[in-house]
Amino acid sequence: MSAIATAAALSLPISFCRSNKFNNKRGVRGSFRVFAIIGEEGGLVEKRNPWTTLFEVEDPRSKVPQYKGKFLDVNQALEVARYDIQYCDWKARQDVLTIMLLHEKVVEVLNPLAREFKSIGTLKKELADLQEELAQAHNQVHMSEAKISTALDKLAYMETLVNDKILQGRNTIESDSLSSTPSTSSESPHTVKTRQRRRSLNVSGPVQPYNARLKNFWYPVAFSADLKNDTMVPIDCFEKPWVLFRGKDGKPGCVQNTCAHRACPLDLGSINEGRIQCPYHGWEYSTDGKCEKMPSTKLLNVKIKALPCFEQDGMIWIWPGNDPPTTLANLPSLLPPSGFQIHAEIVMELPVEHGLLLDNLLDLAHAPFTHTSTFAKGWSVPSLVKFLTPASGLQGSWDPYPIDMEFRPPCMVLSTIGISKPGKLEGQSTRECSTHLHQLHVCLPSSRQKTRLLYRMSLDFAPILKHVPFMQHLWRHFAEQVLNEDLRLVLGQQERMNNGENVWNWPVSYDKLGVRYRLWRDSIERGSN
Repeated sequence: MSAIATAAALSLPISFCRSNKFNNKRGVRGSFRVFAIIGEEGGLVEKRNPWTTLFEVEDPRSKVPQYKGKFLDVNQALEVARYDIQYCDWKARQDVLTIMLLHEKVVEVLNPLAREFKSIGTLKKELADLQEELAQAHNQVHMSEAKISTALDKLAYMETLVNDKILQGRNTIESDSLSSTPSTSSESPHTVKTRQRRRSLNVSGPVQPYNARLKNFWYPVAFSADLKNDTMVPIDCFEKPWVLFRGKDGKPGCVQNTCAHRACPLDLGSINEGRIQCPYHGWEYSTDGKCEKMPSTKLLNVKIKALPCFEQDGMIWIWPGNDPPTTLANLPSLLPPSGFQIHAEIVMELPVEHGLLLDNLLDLAHAPFTHTSTFAKGWSVPSLVKFLTPASGLQGSWDPYPIDMEFRPPCMVLSTIGISKPGKLEGQSTRECSTHLHQLHVCLPSSRQKTRLLYRMSLDFAPILKHVPFMQHLWRHFAEQVLNEDLRLVLGQQERMNNGENVWNWPVSYDKLGVRYRLWRDSIERGSN
């Protein structure tokens, strides 16, 4: 639409012409009269619609009688008043008609502009989307460059390892050829195969009773939130039953879950004034194991075994070993890092040996093959998975996954995962990610084929999820889904291990953290540093 046409279209269709004839009438100053609407080409546009019949009223001014210079009687005055009322009605109709015609014209003028404005807004949105895609493409290019650089470094490192291996093999062959005799020069294939496996771990079954040295640690066994003043928490630890409860002072205690009288399970009873009461004959024990009440009989000096117990970081800890417990000052915190909030605390009893479960938790290379229905759905399989760690450490980071992981003796696994949205990974390290998931897994050895798992999940984003009703049940459902994907495999391992198979035959590079856990455990059981 041209500027002239726009100006013409926006001009008001009102005539301010005075009627000379009507100006002579008493009490009438002037009038408005609608005559036409100016079109885009300058012509007159006749506006007709069903409502115009309401406005086809004759102008009453031509019928007003002439009483100029005359004295009006009552009838004449009433007639003049009647004509004035007719005029007011006619004038109101004309004003409404003018407003309606103006409204239609404004709609006609503004609609093309509105469509044009919408089109511009759409173009701006599309441009913003294109700019975002371009920025993502730039990031992908930078990430690809970084990955190429890392791959080249890996190739150089692997080339060095291969050269060293070849050199080592040549030296071994030369040494064997120099020291060989006719009786040893012809080794059987079985002997050669055994020599090749000299670096493997021997983790075969059936599982032996736990070494006493493995018990000389502080073990977290329950969450503080699960131990109320009037509740008990039964646990199994190293094949012995125990029960947790709070004493009169509110501090936790751990005693054997067996009454000294008739060996009844104490957790079937109740809490009475900070003492656990046996349901059989009502004997009551304090947190130090002393029997303080014996109904229906004389009080005897009876005491059941109690373990050292304390509360820290929202967890209940016990010392199941026979050696004196170490000081609590050296005990590291299990709370999530600063900026994280705890969203879920879950306890599960699993039918697997705790060492096999720890092996699974310390291994991330299995994720794109095992967890294809949960958190690793859609993950690509990298050409090389490495665990980057100091020469003798029990912590490090996964490459190429943005995950930091640590094994903390005696049975804890801590991990921090960098995420962008649920089920997705971004960046090559946790520092490059904007949001994170922190996990704590505690694998308490209940028995040789049973583990008590404590799982704590924390986030550094979405704090509102803590206030969503039933969210704890949803987190438990997700955790069970992930765990079930692992259990079907670990249970198969356990069955074969109990039949004598070695579950650590051929350790490879991404098994580094799991191997170090097994070496640590072996050193503890042998009594070495």
